[in-house]
Amino acid sequence: MRRIKEPEIRKSEILDAAQKLFAEKGYAKTTVTDILNVHGLSKGVFYYYFKSKEEVMDAIIKRIIDREAAGMEKIAADSKMTYRQKLFAVLMGQGLSEENKKDKEAMIEQFHVPENAEMHQKSLTQSVKRLAPVISEIIIQDRNFTTDYPQETVELFLAASSFIFDKGLFQWNDEELSRRVAAFVEMVEKTLDAPKGYLEGIKNLIT
Repeated sequence: MRRIKEPEIRKSEILDAAQKLFAEKGYAKTTVTDILNVHGLSKGVFYYYFKSKEEVMDAIIKRIIDREAAGMEKIAADSKMTYRQKLFAVLMGQGLSEENKKDKEAMIEQFHVPENAEMHQKSLTQSVKRLAPVISEIIIQDRNFTTDYPQETVELFLAASSFIFDKGLFQWNDEELSRRVAAFVEMVEKTLDAPKGYLEGIKNLIT
């Protein structure tokens, strides 16, 4: 007799199975049946939690971003770190475990497949909306920055950097990338009225 599991546990199992299959086979080649076969589930169980494979991917993206945001929030609350250290730590993704980093990288690979362009767009939108509030709190507390629109400014920076530094969209050579990174850092410093060179370390995070 099949043991009845808590709804959140069952839902998480479906997401785990789908995420693994998307990374191994690709989103387009993975079917709902493939996902169900991992745990021997019926279609009724699947459709109780999700309306479609697309909704499963949306949930996976949200879960990855929520974990990233939780890690950032933990860093932002660390009283032993300076605001500058916090900012660089969140930008380096130090709040993510190695497993979560691998999950994120695997999903990013799927986003660069042409037919997954809409999925890519959704992930960028969710990232900006979820992560900007956390980063803007650090900006607000750091007196080296001055802006009347901290969250909106961070949203613009995240959107711009996510697009221009996306290796799946642009194949910059080393010199081209270096110039754009330098321009980005200069733009951020000037917009936030920060001391020149205050964010120099960002260059090493991108290049």
